[in-house]
Amino acid sequence: MAFIEVRDLVKSYGSFRAVDGVSFTVEEGEIFGILGPNGAGKTTTVECIEGLRERDSGSISVMGLDPEKDGPELKQILGSQLQESRLPDKLRVDEALDLYGSFYRRRADPNRLIDSLGLGAKRKTPFGKLSGGQQQRLSIALALVGAPRVAVLDELTTGLDPQARRDTWDLIEQVRDSGVTIILVTHFMDEAERLCDRLAIIDSGKVVALDTPGGLTAGVSDEQRVRFRPSAPFPDALLLELPEVAEIARSGPQVVVTGRGNLLQAVTSVLARHHIVAAELRVEQLSLDDAFVAITGKSLEH
Repeated sequence: MAFIEVRDLVKSYGSFRAVDGVSFTVEEGEIFGILGPNGAGKTTTVECIEGLRERDSGSISVMGLDPEKDGPELKQILGSQLQESRLPDKLRVDEALDLYGSFYRRRADPNRLIDSLGLGAKRKTPFGKLSGGQQQRLSIALALVGAPRVAVLDELTTGLDPQARRDTWDLIEQVRDSGVTIILVTHFMDEAERLCDRLAIIDSGKVVALDTPGGLTAGVSDEQRVRFRPSAPFPDALLLELPEVAEIARSGPQVVVTGRGNLLQAVTSVLARHHIVAAELRVEQLSLDDAFVAITGKSLEH
C-alpha cells in the first residue's frame, strides 16, 4: 500500500469543477510536488487530503486513514502549513509553539524545534515583528510541532526574497531527512526541480503528467544546446555536417548549437581539429519550464 493514495478525486464548487479525477500516490520519505498555475486545483486537492474540504467523489488514504472518516486520527499524524495563515501580531514565537503543541497527543520539543529552524534568537519575539522569512520558518515549526509523519506545505516560499527562499529549501530538505514525508504545493519551477523527488503537474483540475523532474523533461525531448564564444570565425556548415547537430544560431559573438546525442563531444572535437577554442562554454538541457510548456501548451504564468 502506498503511504498516501489519491484516486479519482473530484471536487466542485457549484458548476465549476476545481478537481477533476486527480489520482497519484506518494511514497514514504519522499518530497512529492504538486505543480501548476494558480487556480489549477492544487490547493483544493491538498485540502481534501488534509480533511479541510469534503470531496465529491473518489478516495483518499493517508497511512490507511480516510480524511473524512478518520479526521481526528489523521490530525495526529499530519502537519499543515496553509497557503495563507496569520497569527495574532502580539503572539510570541514560543507561545505559538506551546499553543499548537497542545493540540497533539505526541509533540516535538518546541525549544529544539525553534533552535533547529533558526528562530532561537526570536523565541520571545511577537509574530508581527518577524520578517517574512522568519514567519515562514515559524509556519514550518507549527506544522512540525505535533511530530507528524506527513507534512503538507502549500506555496511555502511565495513572497520571500531569493536568499530566504533558498534558506527555506534547505529547511525542507532537513525536514525530509528527519523522516517526514512531504507534499509540496508550488508554482515555482526552480523550487520543484530543486526539492521534489517526483511531482504531478495539475492543469485545469487534472493531472496532466507525473514523473521525476528529470523524467518529465526527458519524456518531452532529449534536445540539448551548446553555447560558446569561438576564438575564431567559422562557417555554420562546419558543424551542420555533424549528425548530432540540428540547428545553429548566432547571438552577437556567441554561437548556440542545438542537437541531440553526444552533442558536446561532437562539437568540441570538430572545433579542436580546426584550432578553434570554445570559450565560455556551457551545455543547456531542456528545463522543467520547457517541459511544462510542451505538456500543457502554455507557460506557467498563464
